[in-house]
Amino acid sequence: MHFTLDKQEKHCVIRLHEAKLNTLIAAELKSELLLINNQGYSNMILDLSETQYCDSSGLSAILVGNRICRNANGSFLITGLSEPVKKLISISQLDQVLIITPTLTEAIDFIFMEEIERNIKND
Repeated sequence: MHFTLDKQEKHCVIRLHEAKLNTLIAAELKSELLLINNQGYSNMILDLSETQYCDSSGLSAILVGNRICRNANGSFLITGLSEPVKKLISISQLDQVLIITPTLTEAIDFIFMEEIERNIKND
């Protein structure tokens, strides 16, 4: 699996450099998401701007990331969706569950707003 990580103070961006998020990639992505979470990151952004195809295994990996972050009181966002991937997520009704932003910048802004809200609630 080809990907890059951009670890920041409050979040980690995972950029998938694969045209297909399928069975061959999904298991490695799940493992990577768990490793990132174990390193203390509860906020993750999955950038799928290079991904043109996703199957049920790929959706499963995305849902694992969502669950990991939610359980750690964080946020999991996906961004850069191609039309075929966006359509699959919509058909699966996961657009009701997942946080989806059109751009990486909007995803980062969302994370910072969520962090501010959490800090206010905790004070």
